[in-house]
Amino acid sequence: MPNPQISRRHVLQAGGAAGLAAALGLAAQPAAAAAETTPRITDLGPAVVQFSLMSSVLIGDTVYIGSRNIDPVRIIALHLPTRRVVAQTDITNGHSIQALAADPTGRYLYAGVLQKADVGKPNLFRWDLTAPGTPAEPVGRIGDRDVRALSVAPDGFLYAVGGGADTAPALWELDPATLTVRNAGTPGPPGTLARAVAATATTVFFGAGTTFNGGGDSGRATLYAYDRSTGAFTSVAPAEMESDPSIRDLAVMGDKLVVGTAASTESAKVGVMDLEDLSSYAVATSSGTVVKSFTAIGDTVYYASESGILAYDTSSNSVSPVVFDGPDLGEIWGVDSRDGKVVVTSAFGFVAEIDPGAGTSTVTDLGEAGAPKAAQTAMGLAAGGGYVYVGGTGTIARHSLRSGAIVNLHAPGEAKDSVIYGGALYTGQYNAQGIWRYDPDGGDPISQVAAFPSGQNRPLDVTLDRKNGLVLAGVQCDTEGGGSLWTYDPRKRRSQCFVNPIDAMQCLRGIASQDGVAYLGGDNTLATGPRSTVVAFDPVRGKELWRIDPQQTAGCAALAVRGRHLYGLSRKGGLFVIDLRTRTLVHTADVRTVCNGFAAMVTNQGVVYGVSDTTVFRFDPRTFAVTTVVAAINGAWYSGSHLTNDEAGHLYTLRGRNLVRITDRPGR
Repeated sequence: MPNPQISRRHVLQAGGAAGLAAALGLAAQPAAAAAETTPRITDLGPAVVQFSLMSSVLIGDTVYIGSRNIDPVRIIALHLPTRRVVAQTDITNGHSIQALAADPTGRYLYAGVLQKADVGKPNLFRWDLTAPGTPAEPVGRIGDRDVRALSVAPDGFLYAVGGGADTAPALWELDPATLTVRNAGTPGPPGTLARAVAATATTVFFGAGTTFNGGGDSGRATLYAYDRSTGAFTSVAPAEMESDPSIRDLAVMGDKLVVGTAASTESAKVGVMDLEDLSSYAVATSSGTVVKSFTAIGDTVYYASESGILAYDTSSNSVSPVVFDGPDLGEIWGVDSRDGKVVVTSAFGFVAEIDPGAGTSTVTDLGEAGAPKAAQTAMGLAAGGGYVYVGGTGTIARHSLRSGAIVNLHAPGEAKDSVIYGGALYTGQYNAQGIWRYDPDGGDPISQVAAFPSGQNRPLDVTLDRKNGLVLAGVQCDTEGGGSLWTYDPRKRRSQCFVNPIDAMQCLRGIASQDGVAYLGGDNTLATGPRSTVVAFDPVRGKELWRIDPQQTAGCAALAVRGRHLYGLSRKGGLFVIDLRTRTLVHTADVRTVCNGFAAMVTNQGVVYGVSDTTVFRFDPRTFAVTTVVAAINGAWYSGSHLTNDEAGHLYTLRGRNLVRITDRPGR
């Protein structure tokens, strides 16, 4: 691999002048031998750059769009007639905006943010659209960490729902005059998240259920009507929807309440309820597992699913796809209507105006319209064939190690993890998108090569079974608990899915492979049940070979194999080593000084390396002692750190929001 241009990439070297000399390719000096054992870090620039988004709402002729996983968090205003971004405001807290709502006058736009941790800061904001040059102001804080949905009643009172606290999600109310926030109550059986709220002059509708950490008694879809005068909650969920994991979205349209669910093992539902008599309703089965973001043109309700825009004819209670001449919409974060057209905001970074009758569309690219791009937090990571791939939301950034060029590849959802096999990229795509493939030499866009049961929705770790020629993915089932092992054979183009190979409670957070055996590391985030079982598994026959309890107090975070030893990290900073020949636990240690939480490991040039949110480290092959390779790496990962290597033995991870290459040659 040719040396990178110093003008393009910055080399950081703990060894000072010796490192600079090595980076410049100068002649060997007395310190050169020592430099071989000193890690060299090459900064390859921002890992994933785009205007990533997570919400939108149409007010008049302008679409207001909330950002996702970029810093600072912001709202932009896209003026549809001119197809230009005409205003923006930054938000002073959170990492993403999933909830936007306008007050009845159209003067104020409310925003609710998602946070990594609740540190007591405001999570509700308000932007005065009559003075768009004035920043949005914080107006309050709900007790749930994350704000997932907002609705404004005709009298201007704001209602918010979300989750992320230790308690069940509640309904929250903001008085627009005093800016005081009140907990209006927590209705019904337990649920892990509320993502739907809709308010009228007299009633607030509250939709919740199980979205994360399913299993046990975590609850199903619930819909409540909150009487604003008495404060009483009444369960009003249509019976046909109660088997789904959660109510996904709500909207008041005239004298009807439109309801959509999120499903898992069967198709989602869409329905309309009579506001004057909630026992009078109609429910239809949708296609796919998501029904969200409603708008109406005449008697037809248009909404988003994972497959695109669907039309719900309320007169016939039937659902059909909207076919048009535009691009794939990917994940959809807003559906509105204007002048007889459906206005769709896509996670791919554009707004499409679709004429459903004519089947035509106009597409506005947000970057070309002036949306500010920024480095976002990243997900999966893979290196090989002269490229490094970094997963984002709706995109995968391909970094050329030869030229430094970066190309963003549109991919629906999120590439949670990935591997290189035969020069091609294979990714595990959330949400329930299966395994996708991209060949940089083939000229075709990335495409799905294997689909799996929709309930098995969250790939966590992807690795290779080189003996059997398989791509392996460890998966979590968010709504039901447990998980699965996905396998894909690129030569035969065949896939298999083995559900709950550990048990019904543990997902597969860490996987490793050697000599045709897959090692599955379990993680159970619930309060009861086993939580860190390791299973040796035949991925061809789908048979368990043996299992062991590694004696950890938390679930498995990562696995790696070196020789006869299987290394594992727990989510509470425990190291364990299993002898694969004797099938016994031979070593445990507390490594919380370098790793406490999510982690990743890779075997590179005969040494097992790991990365946490803070540190890159390695283990001595003989004593298993841990050594810090790079302190304060502090990678900006969205859902757990990642570490990979290429054919030359270079390691790749994030430092902050930048991709870095680490060259480490420890003495053996």
